[in-house]
Amino acid sequence: MNVDKVRDEVKSKEGKMLHFKFNGSRNQIVEFEGEIIETYQAIFVVKLIDNNIKSFSYSDLITSSLEILK
Repeated sequence: MNVDKVRDEVKSKEGKMLHFKFNGSRNQIVEFEGEIIETYQAIFVVKLIDNNIKSFSYSDLITSSLEILK
């Protein structure tokens, strides 16, 4: 999977409420819901339900550290 394809896929989901699963360090798994509000060249920004903001790189999706569930 290349970065351009992942970037296009993320851009197509911008503005939609999505469910995410993040596999962090030390096998910590965090699930949350949010909306992709901005996409940039190297990162994208997610606004969570509680109005917190998180940013992720497209490589997080490529390496499966982050999954976008429906």
